[in-house]
Amino acid sequence: MKLEDRNVAAAAGTVGRQERFDSVRARIGLALGPVAFALVLLVTGGLEWPQRALAAVLALMVVWWVSEAIPLAATALLGIVLCVLMGVGDEDAVFGAFGNDTVFTFLGGFVIARSMTVHGLDRRIALRVLSVGTIVRSPARTVIAFGAIAAALSAFISNTATVAMLFPIGIGIVRAVSAINTEEGGQDLSRSRWATALMLMIAYGASIGGLITPIGAPHQLIGRDLVEKQTGKTVNFVEWVLLFTPLVLVMFVALSFILLRLNRPEVKELRGAEAYVAGQRGELGSFSRGETNTCVAFAAAVLLWTLPGIGNLVLGADRGAVLWMHEHLTEGVAAILAATLLFLLPLAKAGGSGRRAPTLTWTEAARIDWGVILLFGAGTVIGSLSSETGLAHTMGNALAGHLGVSSLTTITILAAVTGLIISETTSNTASAGIVVPIVVPIAVAVGVNPLIPGLVATAAAGYGFMLPVSTPPNAIVYGSGMVPMAKMLRSGIVFDVIGVAILVTGVLLMAPVVGL
Repeated sequence: MKLEDRNVAAAAGTVGRQERFDSVRARIGLALGPVAFALVLLVTGGLEWPQRALAAVLALMVVWWVSEAIPLAATALLGIVLCVLMGVGDEDAVFGAFGNDTVFTFLGGFVIARSMTVHGLDRRIALRVLSVGTIVRSPARTVIAFGAIAAALSAFISNTATVAMLFPIGIGIVRAVSAINTEEGGQDLSRSRWATALMLMIAYGASIGGLITPIGAPHQLIGRDLVEKQTGKTVNFVEWVLLFTPLVLVMFVALSFILLRLNRPEVKELRGAEAYVAGQRGELGSFSRGETNTCVAFAAAVLLWTLPGIGNLVLGADRGAVLWMHEHLTEGVAAILAATLLFLLPLAKAGGSGRRAPTLTWTEAARIDWGVILLFGAGTVIGSLSSETGLAHTMGNALAGHLGVSSLTTITILAAVTGLIISETTSNTASAGIVVPIVVPIAVAVGVNPLIPGLVATAAAGYGFMLPVSTPPNAIVYGSGMVPMAKMLRSGIVFDVIGVAILVTGVLLMAPVVGL
């Protein structure tokens, strides 16, 4: 059987097993959701009706989110509709959450990321980095380079899009090198430890790199918004970057060491990799007008996102211009302004009409992930209602008493571990919506700064390195057939433990430095 045929067969087998697991989980969850709803209504008779009803709705949503019984966005919409039907909140307050500034941050960021993909800018960046020096000759340097590219790109575009773009490049390099190696009587590298390390680095690098900026992953905007609403404190773009960038750098060093240690490459040189990358770059052609315009829009977004924070540092928080920027140049406004440039900046003339086509058409822009936006709006509603009805306070006091946590450190550890465990079997966005509303009230109940546990819970919701179901990036690379389940489990468990330790220690140390 040819190398490509073996890879296809292996991928088909892993995908089939994954689909069967997902199907069973969804059927069980579909039945358990209503049961959880009814049980919570029965056992919470001592609470006021709005708290009872909201707790029941939340139980249903958690079960269906964890099991993915129906699409996550559909569960989110059903939950907020039930809140209106059961009298937890009125329709204006509930549906008004979709006018939240963060919704427009999502929208603008997604449109810019879509333009990067449409015009191939992300792929060009990746291939350019891989062509530097002799990076792709060395197995270890190739793994590290792919991880660095994944981390850098995922800071501004979704983790899933980053992996979807890098995955075929990685597969191509493995196949090119393996073909040469087998022709010379060597090992089939498509089933090697090096290939496993490369695939896992693409997935894990994207997951940790998204933490660099708040827009790097949807769950981070969701979690940050929930934290800000429940604590009354804001974390701007610059503060987030200053807090998490040092942590990501440490995590990346740890990740590189772990993957290359547990999956030590069998060869010392990758023959054929340079020729493959050069060929792929040659197919891209020269830098297009669309790529240039996308760079302009992206630079505008980053500039506008960072201006208020830079103004704080340079001019002081009490200056009129800085106050104006904080009030009017919000992240949502900045994202929409930058994204609008993509519809204003033209490409070459289209046909004989003389009219110039925009950098991004609305048809292309409309292909963004609207489900995440709906999920975010619903998560904001549930978080707000938890505070307004007093359910968050009730849950916080109860959990604090039962768990015996009483210090900032123990609550932060609890936040990280809870976020990690839930994210192993639940989507990142759902994990943030589940964990943050629980952790913040616990911190408030014991009288410690709730901002730090809330941010740690948000970050930990993006973890989940053990299983293919933990994150879409994991699922993508697992489908290659190059990542045995045992190796994903082993690498994922080790990095989960070390990553949580870095996250907790780093946030506790860096938050006071940043001023949070």
